[in-house]
Amino acid sequence: MKAISGQHHVSAMTGDAKKNLRFYTEVLGMRLVKKTVNQDDPSMYHLFYADETGAPGTDLTFFELPFLGQTYRGSSSISRTALRVPAGALPYWLERFAAFGVLHDEVTDVLGRPTLYFEDEEGQRLCLVEGGTGTPWRQGPVPVDAAVFGLGFSEWTVRRPEKTERELTEVLGYRFSTEFERDGQAVRVFETGDGGVATEIHLVGRPDLPSERPGRGSVHHVAIRVEDDGEMGRWVERLDAFGISHSGLIDRYYFKSIYFREPSGILVELATDGPGFATDEPVETLGERLALPPFLEPRRAEIEGKLKPI
Repeated sequence: MKAISGQHHVSAMTGDAKKNLRFYTEVLGMRLVKKTVNQDDPSMYHLFYADETGAPGTDLTFFELPFLGQTYRGSSSISRTALRVPAGALPYWLERFAAFGVLHDEVTDVLGRPTLYFEDEEGQRLCLVEGGTGTPWRQGPVPVDAAVFGLGFSEWTVRRPEKTERELTEVLGYRFSTEFERDGQAVRVFETGDGGVATEIHLVGRPDLPSERPGRGSVHHVAIRVEDDGEMGRWVERLDAFGISHSGLIDRYYFKSIYFREPSGILVELATDGPGFATDEPVETLGERLALPPFLEPRRAEIEGKLKPI
């Protein structure tokens, strides 16, 4: 089997799609590459923010649930998502966050990488990490030499770290890389594929905390990258061989998916790199209209009638 090559996307929750759209496009300068609905509940928006082309490994997505309450933070959660920016970009972001009133820390060094921790308006925990190159949204409000161009590490806070580590290494093929301390807690780093921040899971063991009660600003799941349908078939066989309960293969139209929960309860998705977001609209106009997969297209009038325009 081919190794997982890192994060595919991260899906979180918002209570207000309009405010969410403003923050991620106007403040963070990411591109809305797909405005669609939750395929399991088409009464709610599903918004995808990414680089210029919506490439796998760049998507931060949000489900809108208007009546969602606050998050009570705890264990068994995806507790932070990293976004990559070019080297030397963080002084720009310090000024930008101050101008927009974004809650943030000072720049710190994490594993030799300048890192800036911050939160969005609903308490979504994020950070910017310097390093690497990509294809940010050139028509966005942030200069390309400072713009977000992809996902970095995914931080998991878990109640049973030994069991999570075993699944990461023995089932999913990650390898232990290093360990560091942040806020008095040990953070163990696992990487896959060619390594680097975009392939990393940062694991924080917190058996002393209750499980998180998700709400606005919490993460629903993290997806990791599988190359194609053939590899996905082999992953079905592998999960079955290890006795891991999973969803089976689901066609999300833009990619194929399998969902399962790791031992502490975090929802993990395996997702193929293709077909991609340009399947049903040109790259030049990504995100400009409500996109629906073919099985929902006959219900377009009904679905649009229930959604608030954004």
